Amino acid sequence: MLDDFVGDTSPLFCYLLMITKEGILKIIRGLLKEKDIFLVSVDIGRTHNIRVVVDSIHGLPVSDCVDISRTIEQNLDRDVADFEIEVTSPGLGSPFKVKEQYLKNIGREIEVILKDGRTLKGLLVGTGDDQFCIEQEKKVKIEGKKKKGIIKERHEFAYNDVSKARNIVKM
Repeated sequence: MLDDFVGDTSPLFCYLLMITKEGILKIIRGLLKEKDIFLVSVDIGRTHNIRVVVDSIHGLPVSDCVDISRTIEQNLDRDVADFEIEVTSPGLGSPFKVKEQYLKNIGREIEVILKDGRTLKGLLVGTGDDQFCIEQEKKVKIEGKKKKGIIKERHEFAYNDVSKARNIVKM
């Protein structure tokens, strides 16, 4: 009965064969787990330009990006819908999108822009399920001393309170 409504050129046929984020995730889920890689994002453009951003706590070799790209390509049919694939890792200064990126960057200096507009810079010292912690060094006047001393101040933030967080790249 469905064949009566779904011909090779019908809009329903085209809809059923659209490339979706969920479809891409199904294709690569096993490979990501096998290689200990986490997904940062999947974006699909109107002309089926597929951009997959992945990373790993231990670093991401180019060969893993190639394997993911090939896996996607082998599971999609270019005769049905032409597509273009880009599999990459996030750039050094790219904003964090998933919790795993915070975990990967423990011990590095980051910049945090909160939803209330405040900006803080500090060393990422810990992460949890719902929050992360940075440590800032501040110079303050210490009672009984002529010179200012350095103290460390810790700040905890819920991921939901953050507008943007990223590595500070020093050259």
